[in-house]
Amino acid sequence: MIPQPQTAPDPTLAVTAATAAAGLLPAVTPLSAVTAQPGNEHVTAAFAGAAIASLEGPDGRTHRAAVLVGEEFVRALVESPLGGLDLAAATQPAIDALAAALGCTARAAVPVDLSMVVADLGGPFTAVPLVGQGIEAAVLLCDSALVPATAVPAPPAAAFAATHVIAEPVAAPAAEAGPLSYGAPTPQPGDHVAARRGIEMLAGVDMEVTVELGRTRMAVRDLLALSPGTVLELDRAADGPADLLVNGRLIARGEVVVVDEDFGLRITEIVDEAGA
Repeated sequence: MIPQPQTAPDPTLAVTAATAAAGLLPAVTPLSAVTAQPGNEHVTAAFAGAAIASLEGPDGRTHRAAVLVGEEFVRALVESPLGGLDLAAATQPAIDALAAALGCTARAAVPVDLSMVVADLGGPFTAVPLVGQGIEAAVLLCDSALVPATAVPAPPAAAFAATHVIAEPVAAPAAEAGPLSYGAPTPQPGDHVAARRGIEMLAGVDMEVTVELGRTRMAVRDLLALSPGTVLELDRAADGPADLLVNGRLIARGEVVVVDEDFGLRITEIVDEAGA
């Protein structure tokens, strides 16, 4: 029998991409991708935040992908002791991973209002719930990313399984008219798991850490006059501590040291919220 060209989106490929994303999405309980479902306008109903990005395929095609997260994740970002964290930055590693699983390269993710997610995807899409203590997140993939650029025979299931690590699908009901489901109850706000969220959920989020020696203010004409050899006077004494900032927020001060020919910072003071 001659294999027929594959023209429909491959749900197995969707689960493979979602599995890659699940491993890099911050969560207290490890997330698992379950059965892919046809996307619909209700898919965002159970979530509180979304980030979306373009995926560039090796064949030149561009696709769209989104990651949806729940209220606990969004609240953890907002209430972080390091200041409000960016949803797009927190989900970018997951988006990069799902893009790589599809053979694509992801552009920078941007946060998007939930009401605009379906429109921003730009066409039919497939949704894959990410399950921990319930449906905690989801990956949405444009169907174009799950269909070959040209009509080519679909690989046999055995050959695909030999070259891909995929999650074991969980039986799911049809999802053509309602929000995502996967056949198991989602914990309610009063459940004991809610108390274990917060900063634990953000433990794996990358942060930009900056050491600041000092600052100064200059007029535009002085900036334009800068040249090699110009010395700028900063607002910090030579023996004063340097500031440690995380995503622009001051959290500590310390002494600049040299470690194996590289600069380092020895922490001497943790700045509390009032001091900052």
